[in-house]
Amino acid sequence: MKKIIAISGSTRAASTNLNLIKAIVELTAYRFEITIYEGLTEIPHFNPDLDNENPPKKVIEFRETLKASDGILICTPEYAMGVPGTLKNAIDWTVSSMEFSNKPTALITASSVGEKGHSSLLETLKIIEAKITDETQLLISFAKTKISTACKITDAKTMHQIMNLITNFENSLIQLT
Repeated sequence: MKKIIAISGSTRAASTNLNLIKAIVELTAYRFEITIYEGLTEIPHFNPDLDNENPPKKVIEFRETLKASDGILICTPEYAMGVPGTLKNAIDWTVSSMEFSNKPTALITASSVGEKGHSSLLETLKIIEAKITDETQLLISFAKTKISTACKITDAKTMHQIMNLITNFENSLIQLT
């Protein structure tokens, strides 16, 4: 079974994006072993000087978690028309060490609108060589009306889109085998 690391770009304990990840965990229990990464806020601010000398322990742990996975699932809101700072910070720590390079990655931006944040993060993932395609990324606008606090996808069109993304993500994982 493929090991997936899931990262929520929201730091809220009961965020829509975390609820979406939990819904995906339930939908894919027979396909993937998904672990939700919970240490995003513990990663220190990116500092290239520290990266060159002696990366902080939390950075090393994050990198090792990514390396040990077969694929990465990111579910994030848009924050102030961009990528949430803690998520962008964590990704910045991987630029030189290249954990995302050729790693199958699925990106879901679930937010009120989300277009600018989604576009920005998609460009970042492409520049760090994450293996992401049009079929493994999705923008869900007005997400709170489509994902319940009980971790269920309540909108039929969104469910169909998520299932298509999951199938395409699984195919990208198989292609690397």
